[in-house]
Amino acid sequence: MIPVLLIDDDQVLASLLSQYMLREGFSAHAVHDGATGVAEATSGRYAAVVLDIMMPRLSGIDALRRIRERSNVPVLMLTAKGDNVDRVIGLDMGADDYVPKPCTPSELTARIRAVLRRAGSREAGGTADAPPMIEAGHLRLWRAARRAQWKGSPLVLTGTEFSLLEALARRAGRLVGKEDISLQVFGKPLTRFDRRIDVHISSIRQKLGLRGDGTPWILSVRGQGYQLLVDE
Repeated sequence: MIPVLLIDDDQVLASLLSQYMLREGFSAHAVHDGATGVAEATSGRYAAVVLDIMMPRLSGIDALRRIRERSNVPVLMLTAKGDNVDRVIGLDMGADDYVPKPCTPSELTARIRAVLRRAGSREAGGTADAPPMIEAGHLRLWRAARRAQWKGSPLVLTGTEFSLLEALARRAGRLVGKEDISLQVFGKPLTRFDRRIDVHISSIRQKLGLRGDGTPWILSVRGQGYQLLVDE
């Protein structure tokens, strides 16, 4: 059983989701306030966290901020349907994905599995011909350990950031289309107005810093895709 933490103040919904997830091979533990959720999420006992944005007292956004200060556990956020602002803020702060409410239990479990695959969980698999270590300029990525190094120092990434950077590193110096990135990283075609790739790229850029000429290491081509540069 894969341990998953549910943080949602809707106790009825959390109970229903927990029961369904149990049939899908997940051992779900539910808590109903942000403060307790943060303590549980950073305990190291869970493979992934499902976090509702709308909660009293400590909001899901504030809870995510505290979780990311102490842990890189994969976090999937539940957001109000149509609320793009919350989604962008959550992704910008390190959430790995989001699901708009109301959602079906089957959609939620499918998204959790996808997040776990990207995070290199015990469910994850790799292609037989994929190299165990990818090197592109100053960047090194160890796929099995989901470990990254930049200019000789550890590079802390979320599971989604690692997968996205891997997609660019494997074709370093070449343009990678956003459609290809969406399929490789999120396992589905790119949809209109979906900004999650852009938000994750922005976060990675901040972590890599700037090149010698003041430009970012990841070049964007408007409306097409991104390119990881390898030369100063």
